[in-house]
Amino acid sequence: MKPAYMYEALNRASSFLEENKREPKAAELLMKHHLNVGWTDFHLARREPLTDDVWTAFWRDVTQHAEGVPVQHLTGYEEFYGRRFHVNEHVLIPRPETEELVDGVLRWIRHQRITSLQVADIGTGSGVIAITLALEAPDVQVRAVELDKKALETAQKNAADLGASVEFMEGSLMDPLLEGETKYDVIVSNPPYIPKQEWEALDPLVRDHDPKLALVGEEDGLVCYRKMAVHLPALLQSRGLAAFEIGDRQGEDVTRILQKELPLADIELRHDMNDKPRMVFCERNDV
Repeated sequence: MKPAYMYEALNRASSFLEENKREPKAAELLMKHHLNVGWTDFHLARREPLTDDVWTAFWRDVTQHAEGVPVQHLTGYEEFYGRRFHVNEHVLIPRPETEELVDGVLRWIRHQRITSLQVADIGTGSGVIAITLALEAPDVQVRAVELDKKALETAQKNAADLGASVEFMEGSLMDPLLEGETKYDVIVSNPPYIPKQEWEALDPLVRDHDPKLALVGEEDGLVCYRKMAVHLPALLQSRGLAAFEIGDRQGEDVTRILQKELPLADIELRHDMNDKPRMVFCERNDV
């Protein structure tokens, strides 16, 4: 039987999701999506009558989420840095930890005296890093590289919808950048870093729906860092910044990889909101 009111539908959905070992709060996200309202109006609507159309669409999505489909794939978007980005099966769903990587890069950019910095985002996926940097620091020139064509199309759509000026390049890691003569003030990346053997143990919401290409960094999870690090001497400006998101047990290894290629660089391992070491900031200091 269809619930008569919004709050009854939410209670039923929350309990159902909890029984299926899903986060009960997902019910609110899905209901808000189907009502197409902001959070204030959503909370005010809790005691409003529930229409047949909203209930049918809402319960269909609740059932699919219980079966393992991410909420973001049901709604088609995720919020990042206060903006709505399209997401799908071709791109990683943006996560809050990556906002902290962007925060660190923006703080560095705002302390520079150069007005038109050259920035490159490697493995851009949905484009959240490149687009956010372009919008938050409009004086910078941003290029974004992506290997997967479908992911690149998603990033281009996000940039167009949000009005961000980003030059997109198709290719593997830094290869497209090597074809030009530009040296970059900032190189930033959230590359695949999950070791192959750990991929099977991931939450099915991630393992079965995020693209494996964007998650797995081959056997030890470090291959992308090695491939990118060897090009930093040629591509990074003498006082430039390289910033990477990492797995929480990879700090020492990534630091060692970077030190090998830039032995005089200032390298800092930073913790995220959960106090896990999840970012490496490498400021070149050898020229």
